[in-house]
Amino acid sequence: MNFPNNVRYTSEHEWIRVEGEEAYVGITDYAQSELGEIVFIDVPTLGEVVAQGEVFGSVEAVKTVSDLNMPATGEVLEVNEELEAHPELVNEDPYGKGWMVRIRLTDPGELDSLMDAAAYEASIH
Repeated sequence: MNFPNNVRYTSEHEWIRVEGEEAYVGITDYAQSELGEIVFIDVPTLGEVVAQGEVFGSVEAVKTVSDLNMPATGEVLEVNEELEAHPELVNEDPYGKGWMVRIRLTDPGELDSLMDAAAYEASIH
């Protein structure tokens, strides 16, 4: 399992990596391993402001569909178009090429409620 220190984590297994006023969001290595082979990502919220904890899309694996919850309130600026043709990138590189959305943060203070790598790792063991 991979637990990068440059991201914050939710208890629902999403991560967020902040870069200035924007951030990238995806699912954790643990989440992708639990879901299995990912076959489709659906993010219908492009251009919308999604509140912390709200569903911004879903990820479909061979055996299940799981909601994606926003780690911090923000406007969805971009959806990772690569995932349309290559959803397996989420399995192969969940913190890199497998990112799902890029957002503009509206309340960076919300990040304080998220877990760091050590806390997240402890929460799943």
